[in-house]
Amino acid sequence: MLLPHFTALGAGPIVLFLHGVGGSYRSFAPQVEHFAIAGFRAVAWDMPGYGNSTPVEPYGVRSLAQSCVALIEALLPEGATGAARSVALVGHGLGGMVAQEVVMRRPDLVNRLVLSGTTSQADAVWRDDAEAQLQQLDSAAQGHMARLTEAVVATQIGPLALPEGVQLARHCMAQVSPVTYRLALQAQASFDREAALAHIHVPTLLLTGEHDRKSPIATVARMAAQIAGSRWVQLPGIGHLQHLEAPDAFDALVLDFLREPLTRRLH
Repeated sequence: MLLPHFTALGAGPIVLFLHGVGGSYRSFAPQVEHFAIAGFRAVAWDMPGYGNSTPVEPYGVRSLAQSCVALIEALLPEGATGAARSVALVGHGLGGMVAQEVVMRRPDLVNRLVLSGTTSQADAVWRDDAEAQLQQLDSAAQGHMARLTEAVVATQIGPLALPEGVQLARHCMAQVSPVTYRLALQAQASFDREAALAHIHVPTLLLTGEHDRKSPIATVARMAAQIAGSRWVQLPGIGHLQHLEAPDAFDALVLDFLREPLTRRLH
């Protein structure tokens, strides 16, 4: 399997960042730099079909997860054992769905899980949002992505969103291929792993924004109740793009979580 494109910085335990439908490896640029300084090897990928990464067929969460597994195996040092033979996964939106699929298929490769602005089951809100965007999307016109970007990002952010983060979100989404974006929306809207949540047995942190209508408190609380030892946190004043709208708060929460001893049970 051809490995997806990725960027990496730093040395230490591996943290792999998985972006959402409107993102790219650049979506986690603030985190890659910060986490590298904090003593981690921070890696962010271009999901298949994004940036310089070759698309997968059929395009869906399972195929994306297989690509992610291949990347993890390539990143792990030869001869590593124990926790060094696994990574921490941080997934946003569709990236969070891919992260769930990876940990369910290859739990040996994941030691911690952070799910941000995502769901285990695409409900009516996710499906309706995808349908509304698909109706606006002309897959033959790259220029249309810029117009769609303005409309979508405006509905996803909260009142306290960092302007620089919002600008980066717009930049990343505007660069996405309309063809890939259509496929990613469809993959996201059909995701359903609700029944498998109880099989996740790694420390898990779920994050949502106060104004995230796609992943509200009810969604993350429901997921946390089914993932043994997990917990959730709501970030005030922001929306769906937590890592870009409030990078300092997001990074602090995730770094604290990653630094907890693996033997410690979360509450």
